[in-house]
Amino acid sequence: MSNLVENHQLNPELVKGVQADLLPTKKRIMDPLSYAASFMGGCVSVGTFSMGAGLIGVLTMPQAILAMVIGCVVIAVALVIIGNCGHRYGIPYTVQLRSSFGTTGVKIPGSLRGIPAIIWFGFQSWVGAGAINSCLNILFGFNNLMLVYILFTILQVALAIKGFEGIKWMENVSCIFIIAILGYMLYVVKTKFAVEIGDTFANIQGSWGFPFWAATTSFLGIYSTMIINASDYSRNVQEKVGPVFTGSIYTVAILPVTLFMGMIGLLVTAATGNSDPVAVFSTTMDSKFLTVVTLLFIAFAQVTTNVLNNIVPPAYVLMESFRMKWTHSTIAVGILSICCMPWKLVTEESANGLALFTQIYSAFLGPIFAVMAVDYYILRRGKLDLNMMYNKEGPFKGINWAAVIAILIGSACSLIVVGLSWYISLIPTAVSYYFLMKVMKCAAPFRTGTIFQAE
Repeated sequence: MSNLVENHQLNPELVKGVQADLLPTKKRIMDPLSYAASFMGGCVSVGTFSMGAGLIGVLTMPQAILAMVIGCVVIAVALVIIGNCGHRYGIPYTVQLRSSFGTTGVKIPGSLRGIPAIIWFGFQSWVGAGAINSCLNILFGFNNLMLVYILFTILQVALAIKGFEGIKWMENVSCIFIIAILGYMLYVVKTKFAVEIGDTFANIQGSWGFPFWAATTSFLGIYSTMIINASDYSRNVQEKVGPVFTGSIYTVAILPVTLFMGMIGLLVTAATGNSDPVAVFSTTMDSKFLTVVTLLFIAFAQVTTNVLNNIVPPAYVLMESFRMKWTHSTIAVGILSICCMPWKLVTEESANGLALFTQIYSAFLGPIFAVMAVDYYILRRGKLDLNMMYNKEGPFKGINWAAVIAILIGSACSLIVVGLSWYISLIPTAVSYYFLMKVMKCAAPFRTGTIFQAE
């Protein structure tokens, strides 16, 4: 059944007062090329530089590359699994959560998704502002990082207010530029620091054990926030694009960008000992013009990533939780990102700190992924009643404690081995949720529409 037919089945009384952005999508604006471009731009994260830098002294070059590839493939598969619901029914992440967590319970996974996004938004805006400030200092002698940071944050919020129409245009324009500059940056690093890089890697033994798989978790962790709200993106993709094709799009878009940025972070740190790409590229380029272009790219990359991955998801969460309008929620995200004081996060130890941060919050996001997958594919067999999803007085009213307890169990298991948190959390959470949904009395209303309903 097509999404448009399903949309028309909604009871108008149930959606009175609901923000239009939370209703099923009627206009699919993303063709396959635009969707690939949006993910290519959205994955250009300074955090990936830092994840690459964190592998110094741990893995050999081939091991580091393979760890990045595995992480990207897992990300692509996970995006397809969660995003299929949004693509089929046109609903956003916060509505998708209602069948598993309840209309009130969605605030729990919503907050666990929104808080890391806001922190990343602030961190990456600070890095981007640093790049712009360096350009202004080189060209005009102007140096006021805090002012540039505030203006840069305002610019990104203004772009996000335009919604996916503005995101589509921006990402389409940026994708070719992004790949070209990343390729150039990698070439500069390899040629300029070839001796230093060779010396650094000469004595690294590497490992195929825990450090290797922990590295895949680090790269996966950068995108683990994006994975669970995949429906926020897939609901805008044309209906003719199937799951296999969508998975190919994710892989083609995410893999080259992650490899380029991870390798640049790895090689730059190996050569200079500095994991900050702004500091390195502002002092090592032989041409003022190329220095400015590279720094502007770093700044622009933060815009493409933040608008898609770090503003849209928490904005939806605020809309769902506090009935805010889209404009107000995006402004609130910008203000909260400043309140996180990202200048406190940027230290010489930031590479290791970011790796630990992503591994810890992945311990909570992996269980959310498992609950959503089990609920949609196993318990409901991919079939949702949109009238129940939008009925806040219906069977999904309140909190589904089976889901909450399951993510607590999964998170506790994953924190035992933080380095592998995302992987370790999946099976305990999935098994716990399945059996809790079957036996808990308070979960009875949430069994409506599931394989347990007739029991």
